[in-house]
Amino acid sequence: MKAFLLAAGHGTRLRPYTDSVPKCLLPVKGVPMLEIWLLLCRRYGVSEVLVNTHAHAAAVTDFVHRWRDGVQVKVVEEKKLFGSAGTLRANRAWVEGEDRFWIFYADVLTSADLNAMSRAHAEDSVATLGVYSVSDPERCGIATLDDTGVVVDFEEKPAHPRGNLAFAGVMIGTPNLIEAIPDKPGADIAFDVLPRLVGKMRAYHISEFLLDIGTLENYELAQKTWPGIRSGLRESASTK
Repeated sequence: MKAFLLAAGHGTRLRPYTDSVPKCLLPVKGVPMLEIWLLLCRRYGVSEVLVNTHAHAAAVTDFVHRWRDGVQVKVVEEKKLFGSAGTLRANRAWVEGEDRFWIFYADVLTSADLNAMSRAHAEDSVATLGVYSVSDPERCGIATLDDTGVVVDFEEKPAHPRGNLAFAGVMIGTPNLIEAIPDKPGADIAFDVLPRLVGKMRAYHISEFLLDIGTLENYELAQKTWPGIRSGLRESASTK
């Protein structure tokens, strides 16, 4: 399977760290987030990854040029941000002929078992949404499930959450998901696409480590709690 790795955000909530470093290259215990994702992809047989960039794009391109570890990486620079869903739409030709593909948010730190999630994907589902339990659902995209795991409601940052299962920033998409993306500037997966797919996608509960490092508090928490990808992270690509 191929994977989109969404990494084009400004990272404003992570300043001053992101004043000179793109969010996807911020290190967790000495290893850049982008490298952690590529190691996870390599471990689970994801052979091709498209990374979109915006802020500090040259640093991402330089990192990828030095990456020689089993995953083919394509960097697409967005001079103007397309939005998370807009990126998928703009690069739909890259996954032409694929019956499914991964979508990862680069600011999510996880050791999720991608093989288990892939096995859980049902062929009649437009998408499989990775979810996890959170204590502050009002700041997240919240999925409501029926007894079979079908997503029957999805709301981004609800004022009155119906539950605490949040979108994890890890999902399996299909061509029908791309067809559901509206042709509008800055189209967003959580706001503009997932609500359209209610009843057509299933959820997979990620039980392994998962932390959104999009805030200073969580980024600093990651330095203390990240266990690494089980079976071992290899040395940083910057030392190779």
